[in-house]
Parts: sequence; C-alpha cells; structure tokens
Amino acid sequence: MHRPSLPRLRSALVLAFVAVLALSACSRREDAPTAPSAGAGASAAGSPAAELRLGYFPNITHAPALIGVTNGYFQQELGSTKLTTQTFNAGPEEVSALLGGSLDAGFIGSGPAINAFAKSNGEAVRLIAGSTSGGAQLVVAPDITSPEQLKGKIVATPQAGNTQDIAFKKWLTANNLTNGTGPDAVTVQNIDNPRTLDLFKSGEVAGGWLPEPWSSRLVDAGAKVLVDEKSLWPDGQFPTTVLIVRTAFLQEHPQTVEALLRAEQKSIDFASGQPDQAKTVTNDAIKQLTNSSLAPAVLDRAFTELSFGSDPLAATFPQLAKDSVTAGISEKETNLAGFVDVAPLNNVLTAAGKPTVDAAGLDKAQG
Repeated sequence: MHRPSLPRLRSALVLAFVAVLALSACSRREDAPTAPSAGAGASAAGSPAAELRLGYFPNITHAPALIGVTNGYFQQELGSTKLTTQTFNAGPEEVSALLGGSLDAGFIGSGPAINAFAKSNGEAVRLIAGSTSGGAQLVVAPDITSPEQLKGKIVATPQAGNTQDIAFKKWLTANNLTNGTGPDAVTVQNIDNPRTLDLFKSGEVAGGWLPEPWSSRLVDAGAKVLVDEKSLWPDGQFPTTVLIVRTAFLQEHPQTVEALLRAEQKSIDFASGQPDQAKTVTNDAIKQLTNSSLAPAVLDRAFTELSFGSDPLAATFPQLAKDSVTAGISEKETNLAGFVDVAPLNNVLTAAGKPTVDAAGLDKAQG
C-alpha cells in the first residue's frame, strides 16, 4: 500500500483544517439573527410596510394630499402597501395622533411640525418634504386700515399653537400690540374656520389670520387683506404645509417613504401643470369630506395665493422656531438639529431628473 510522503500529509491536513473553519464561519453567518426592527411584529428593516396611515386636512393648503388620494397616486405608488387616511382640522390634533402612534405620516403646518419634534425631544418625527407655500393672510373688516385699529377688537386664528396662530401673535409683538382683553389689547380667539366666517358676517369678530381658502372666503364676505404673510418672508416663500413622518417608520420602511414621496410629486406636478383640473379635483374632495364646496371665485383666488412644491424650505425653520417663542407658544427655541431628512426626497427627485433640495444643515443630528 502506497503511503503519502510527510509533506503531502501536512498539506492535506492544512487544507482540511481550512475547510472546517470556512464551514464553521458559514454556519455562524447563517445562524446570526437579523437586525431587530423598531416595532414589535414589524417587517424587517428596509421592507415595504403592510400599511401606511396618512393624515391631512380637507383644505386647499393640503391640495397635494387631496389630489394624491383622489387621483389614486398614493395607492399606485404604494403598491401592496395599504393606504389608510385620516383627516384633521388643525395641526395640534394631528401631532397628538403622530406622537400617539396612530399615524405614520402627515401633511401638517410648519408650527405643529416643529412642536411635534420638540415634544418628543427630537426623536419621534422627521420633516421629509414640503407641499405648499403661501396662502395665509390677516383679513379684516374694511374699515380697519392699520394695526393700531385692531385694539379692542377680536381676531380669530384656527387653533392655539397652529401655524397661523404663531404668525399672528408674532406680528402683534412686532407691531407693539398686546394679546389680551381691554381697549388697548387685541383679543386673539382660537375658533374653527367655518365658525370664524359666521362670526365675521355677524360682526362678532373683526377678522382672522387664516389659511386658504378661509381668507378668500372672508374676502368674499366683504373683508380686506391687511397683511399678506408672503410680504413678511424673503422672496415671499414660507412653508404653509409640509410632510412629516414618524422616525421609526422612516427607518423601518424607507421604500414605502420614497413611494409616498413619488406620489406626492405626481400630485404637485398635476397641480402645477393642470391647475384647472387640480381646482376641480381639490374642490370635489373637500365637498366629499366636509359636505361643502367652494364658490368658483373663492376657489380661483385661493389657488392664486398658493404655490406647490416638495422643497420644505428648510432654511426658514430656524426663524419659525424663534417665532414660536416670540408668540409665547414655546418657552424656549427648539433645537432643530436632526429635524430634516431629505435624503429620500432627493432620491426621488434625482430619479425624476429634478433638482435636489437643501436641508440647510438641519439634517445633522445633535452632537
């Protein structure tokens, strides 16, 4: 019987030892647990979500959301992910739903978006896109021609701490006016927009700092514009409605978030490229949700006051955070480090051949 030489035997033993090590390593890799997801029972990180729960308002300033739902853009892009929608009347209510975990994403005003980030110590939500700019005005009785003439009057805003409430209270401070009662103060009352219209018609309020279409509805009822908020911002650009998402949902389901953003961009392109059809779709959606549609003159004016775009105008948010303190809504200025994440949006824009947007440094987490 032939016996292998000693060098050959050593080589065979070495090769066998290497093979055992390789098999052991493969076995360890196969047995290694996958990275845990952020929520119990959630899909593996990076997989499409089973469901996307989306919030928005039945309002002209949320036209991209209304168009996306009505035209089926969201469901088309989401594919097998189920779309569940819920409507709100003011931002603070939607913030509660997001922080409570009953919503995954929401179209919302800039003020409540900041508030959601602040309430959760910068953890719960991320700003991922813009939606609507402009469309907010201080409209008052026609005999009021100056800020001083608001003294002793009642002026409405939609809800305490919402975007228009903050803007109006900041404006009062800038004009050396006090929010309060009595002949030398301006009484700010938080009133639902339909009720504000009724109270203006009856003379019980002098006007309101309101979003579209409610500012146009008061103008249609005889009010005049005392302040157009566009005049208070560089280039007339300020975020009226933005899109935020729960941070955990963004981390678990980036594919679903990008699908949401692709659908929003389709809505924005439709609103910008086919404004007449967009007005009809938006008005019909509002009627379905509220049992009330807008008069043609109100609808036309409201759309001319708004512009739609996915850029969140991130550079304006530090000023908005300061405004919240000035308005007395927040005790201290919110640190916005890490608030903005436009990476998914820029992926969508790049794929569509569109210019990317800037996070203005707010995508950097706190050190």
